[in-house]
Amino acid sequence: MDIKLEIACFNLESALTAAKSGADRLELCSDIEAGGTTPLPEIVKTARQKISNPIYIMIRPRGGNFIYSNSEFDQMKTEILNFKSLKVDGFVFGILDNQNEVDIARNTELVNLAAPFPCTFHRAFDRTKDYKKALENVIKCGFKTILTSGLVENAIAGLSVLNDLVKIAGNRINIMPGGGVRSLNISEIIHKTNAPFYHSSAIVNKGEAADKNEVKALKFEIYKH
Repeated sequence: MDIKLEIACFNLESALTAAKSGADRLELCSDIEAGGTTPLPEIVKTARQKISNPIYIMIRPRGGNFIYSNSEFDQMKTEILNFKSLKVDGFVFGILDNQNEVDIARNTELVNLAAPFPCTFHRAFDRTKDYKKALENVIKCGFKTILTSGLVENAIAGLSVLNDLVKIAGNRINIMPGGGVRSLNISEIIHKTNAPFYHSSAIVNKGEAADKNEVKALKFEIYKH
């Protein structure tokens, strides 16, 4: 199996480091404290000019929950349209309804708006209660990937759910384990889940940018499989 690594990048420095160190794909966002929000257009422009690796853009108007107002939803639509012109490679977002279920109508609208670029449903998935139902709803919306820790804090704690998701998903959608994925544990996560893609910030020692040695170590562990 051809296993890939995505690095979450909260700033330009991180994106450049991850690209040079062997990341297969970058998720570009801002605001590490909020867990990632929409990056500034100028950061995306510069990243695209300097980086040939695939770049997916986070579309998230704020931190906190994933239940958005009409104005926030309009903002997300505008951002997708604007970023499409910057030759990015995909988008990352997720909208829930008032019951923390996947909002099928709104997510489908954004996926269609983003077309032909592929979309990842991010860790809003981990706020849902029934992962099997949520999986089918995300597939129904047209997403290509789900970023999840298995409905718990990190991927190690969610291994059993992640394994189940990979099996149920089959070839309909990629399940990408994320949340606390590091070079010291990725081998176990690969062994237990058999997922095709893995997600890490590759941040060490409470920094805010990917560490080049950690990215390389993650890739080295992946090559073993």
